[in-house]
Amino acid sequence: MNIDKKLYTLKYSPDTQSHLHPNQEDCKLCNSRCCTYICPAKVYEWNEEKQELIINYENCLECGACRIACERKSLEWEYPKGTKGVMFKKG
Repeated sequence: MNIDKKLYTLKYSPDTQSHLHPNQEDCKLCNSRCCTYICPAKVYEWNEEKQELIINYENCLECGACRIACERKSLEWEYPKGTKGVMFKKG
């Protein structure tokens, strides 16, 4: 099963506030911006014009890959509040 089909088996109950908090000043200095390609759910996008990281936290799989890969260790990451976030179902 490919990643797109696997992602289709997920259900989300997004919170009204993000549980992902990058330090935007550090993001401007980042060389790789690896969060934009390491995240399997494509949560992060770099906006070149505004020089900021856009976070689509509603799609987060809570895998923690972004937190581990961040070269500047500048991402505050926590699990969403209870009953919020991703819900895995058999697929």
